[in-house]
Amino acid sequence: MKIPIYQVDAFTSEVFKGNPAAVCPLKKWLPDEVMQKIAQENNLSETAFFINKDDSFDIRWFTPLSELDLAGHPTLATAHVIIEELNLKFDKIIFKTKIGDSLIVSKNKNLLIMNFPSRPPEIYNNIELVSEALRKKPLALFRNRDAVAIFENEDDIKSINPNMEKLKELDCPAVIVTAPGNKVDFVSRNFAPKLGIPEDPVTGSAHCELIPYWSKILNKKELLAHQISERGGKLYCTHNEDRVKIGGEAVTFLRGEIEI
Repeated sequence: MKIPIYQVDAFTSEVFKGNPAAVCPLKKWLPDEVMQKIAQENNLSETAFFINKDDSFDIRWFTPLSELDLAGHPTLATAHVIIEELNLKFDKIIFKTKIGDSLIVSKNKNLLIMNFPSRPPEIYNNIELVSEALRKKPLALFRNRDAVAIFENEDDIKSINPNMEKLKELDCPAVIVTAPGNKVDFVSRNFAPKLGIPEDPVTGSAHCELIPYWSKILNKKELLAHQISERGGKLYCTHNEDRVKIGGEAVTFLRGEIEI
């Protein structure tokens, strides 16, 4: 069996930056264990699989270790593949997820804009263990799906060197660290060794928590964010009550086939 595969750098207009994701168009779902093995073989933070359902697309995402309920940069990468590689003409792309949510991606000039659920984080009473894992104590700690550790400034975020083994022991899949930015509204980094991703270069789904938090703190509906990993990525953010919009660019790095 031959399966098409694309590798796309998301949240960037340049190859070797942003966050690389693998994207596999399918005619029908492969067994879960096969999709998991493909994601493990790709050894990227996420591999997306999707099926064309005429007016919408079913989508699933796998890290090297597990399936996710929501993922941003591989969704952006998948929309890029549909529009730029498969040349399918859509005013907007509707993705249906395994948990029943609908994710809408639209194109505005060079930006792909994702409409995702807002996931406001709430106070998370685990600050001592998270501080120990991060080797730095945050000003405050919140959580929705992932933990969100708030720091004073961008230099704090750049200096964090976490203990990956201690991060794995926490009861959340990832820890996001964030602070006001020097040249943008806020910056972040995202550590998810529990999912096989020591540090994710750019994390769309993390901004489902970050956008409602910083929108409230900064009293702004539209925000510019920068995930300051080594590769880095820029995200154009909007808070709309129970939804968030996350915009970014994408570029194809690889076109190929998997043979199994």
